Amino acid sequence: MVQIETVSKAEAVKQQSRHLRGNLARDLADTATPFDNTGYSLLKFHGVYQGYDRDSATELKQRGDSKRWQFMVRVRIPGGRLTAAQYLALDELAEHYANGSLRVTTRQSIQFHGVVKPGLKATIAEINRVLLTTLAACGDVVRTVTTVPVPVRDAVHSRLEDDARRLSTHLLPQTAAYHEIWLDGEKVAGGEEPVDPLYGERYLPRKFKIGLAIPEDNTIDVLTNDLGIVALFEGAPGEQRLSGYNFFLGGGHGMTHNKPETYPRLATPVAFIAPDDLLEAAAAVVRLHRDHGDRGNRRHARLKYVIAERGEEWARERLSEDLGKPLEPCRRMPAFAVPDHLGWHEQGDGKLFLGLPITSGRIADDERTRLRTALREIVLRFGCDPILMPSQDIILSEIRPEHCAGVEAVLREHGVRLAEELLPVERWALACPALPSCGLALTEAERVQPEIVAAIAARLERWGLERERLSVRITGCPNGCARPYSGDIGIVGRVPGFYSLYVGGDFEGTRLNTAIAERLDIAGIAAALDPLFALWASARVAGEGFGDFCHRIDVAALQQIVEGVRKRAA
Repeated sequence: MVQIETVSKAEAVKQQSRHLRGNLARDLADTATPFDNTGYSLLKFHGVYQGYDRDSATELKQRGDSKRWQFMVRVRIPGGRLTAAQYLALDELAEHYANGSLRVTTRQSIQFHGVVKPGLKATIAEINRVLLTTLAACGDVVRTVTTVPVPVRDAVHSRLEDDARRLSTHLLPQTAAYHEIWLDGEKVAGGEEPVDPLYGERYLPRKFKIGLAIPEDNTIDVLTNDLGIVALFEGAPGEQRLSGYNFFLGGGHGMTHNKPETYPRLATPVAFIAPDDLLEAAAAVVRLHRDHGDRGNRRHARLKYVIAERGEEWARERLSEDLGKPLEPCRRMPAFAVPDHLGWHEQGDGKLFLGLPITSGRIADDERTRLRTALREIVLRFGCDPILMPSQDIILSEIRPEHCAGVEAVLREHGVRLAEELLPVERWALACPALPSCGLALTEAERVQPEIVAAIAARLERWGLERERLSVRITGCPNGCARPYSGDIGIVGRVPGFYSLYVGGDFEGTRLNTAIAERLDIAGIAAALDPLFALWASARVAGEGFGDFCHRIDVAALQQIVEGVRKRAA
């Protein structure tokens, strides 16, 4: 057995875990005590993060009381596809075991917040009862596979949905520990279990994300993934056939403030993969990360650093060796587009789907809007199959034309705003959970999203730009869960109450943005953007988006404009 002193502690924990068992089963029985640091690390592989309520922590500490320990439980949902029965079961769990809400993530999953230890095992058991899982929703493995969310009934979208499911199954860790711990499964005979053929004893150096898109629909921000797969089809509409996949490697948003050796990166083109080779080629990329990722420094452990430092040609050569045949470079493809899937759309089979906006992905009831109740009633009455969107919104699919008016009536009765009632900046805003549930948050995100977006909207209206499409992504720390570095505007938590401001990315997700101001408070964000909006309104070319405009203008000039505003306000 490896000694902790010979490798990083995180690596030793994985290697000594007995295929992700550790002492989780033993410690789960003690419902009054939080898991230790080793358990905290291993829980992630089972889709669970241990944390505490940060709103109450200081007061409790001053009183000499212990923290209010709680858990975030994430469901692995390939492509965000749920049946009506699965959604209703998850809704029940939110009521009985969580804080009364479900949260749609930017990776098409559902998270439960506020789960306490006595209810943790029951929560996971119920999730599995409806043929879902939390295994590998977090941890140093391939996590939830994302894809185009729309349920268009044609060969292209059917293939994307099927590929997302196949990739998710093919790359799932092979361990009996999950069923032993959470589902009272039988233990492996003799107490020994073969080493996972894909992940090995130490799994991956860091988390691994896969997204599957087409050039016509990059709503998932495919280039932000460790492995971004772009499916290429040829032929006339209705007669399209898959020609293969372009593999883009090395995307990822995580970074650390004041650590320039850490940085966000968009995936870059490496190889073209034939249709029949998809699963094995994806596994080869996972092995590339497994064997060449940095296991000594978790801040330098993502695949993006391997590709940035060794190059795309090197990666293609390694993948060719792994697969036993030469791979060609990526093929030419059309530019990415990001269509709007909110509102009513036809599925192509006589039914419709409704894209419904959800602020920061939080499905809950409050004094103004009973969103969770409305969704539960609609899914129950009309049998809609929900699809979780990478924009933190939800699609209600399989709606018969005669039911459309009834669906809208339920939503309006419960105070739910429809897409047509929102400004574009509201439609295209993302925010991570941040405080009070995330242990990494430096400041607020979800809870201040409405205030930040409203202030930006007011400045846009001042210059006649309120109907322009632009994306705003807000995170409470630099780890990038809401993809802030690839939107028109990125707002990243710096210290409590203050943010860094990024501009110059593009709406289609093909260019990173650049920091132009640091340590802005919430009011300062809109104030800093105001002169940039004024310049955009007066000097843009026809059809030029805000991010494209900022990219065309020298970044140093934008920084000077913002700095001038801050000096005058001081």
